[in-house]
Amino acid sequence: MELQMVYSVHKEMERSPCSSAKIERKIIEKNRRNHMKNLYSRLNSLLPRHTSKEPLSLPDQIDEAVNYIQSLQTRLKESREKKESLMGRKRSHRCTTATAAEAAAVSKSPEISINETDSAMEVVLMTGQDCQFMFYEMIRILHEEGAQVLNANFSVLGNTIVHIVHAEQRTAAATRAMGLRNPS
Repeated sequence: MELQMVYSVHKEMERSPCSSAKIERKIIEKNRRNHMKNLYSRLNSLLPRHTSKEPLSLPDQIDEAVNYIQSLQTRLKESREKKESLMGRKRSHRCTTATAAEAAAVSKSPEISINETDSAMEVVLMTGQDCQFMFYEMIRILHEEGAQVLNANFSVLGNTIVHIVHAEQRTAAATRAMGLRNPS
């Protein structure tokens, strides 16, 4: 069929240059429509499946795509906000409405002290109320360094949170456990 169209185009070109330009415009327009149809089809294939059995009209497909993209943008924004709040980077509402002195107390810099005796270790972390993620970082670092956390607790003193972690080097814990299992 395409061969016939090409043959007829050449045949028309021989007749008159005016009609050949007209046919060329028709072919260009037909190619443009086919290209647009393929693009709409690709766009529609990226959308979640429509529950209706009857196909959507082209304007409805575009509306559906716009709505879907907007919902994805909203979900992305909500996910980013949730991530920020879970990471502890977002200030609490109380902090933003507090006085300057209260805000300074709430967002104070973390202080850490480490007391070691032989294989035992006590880590004291003091933070403001907006630095909860620091505790999780401390536990992660202890595990990375080969320490076994024996217990952990915290206290709230005004606007300061005090975390106390007792840990032990794994080799000492393993030796002690072996001594308990195999009494000599």
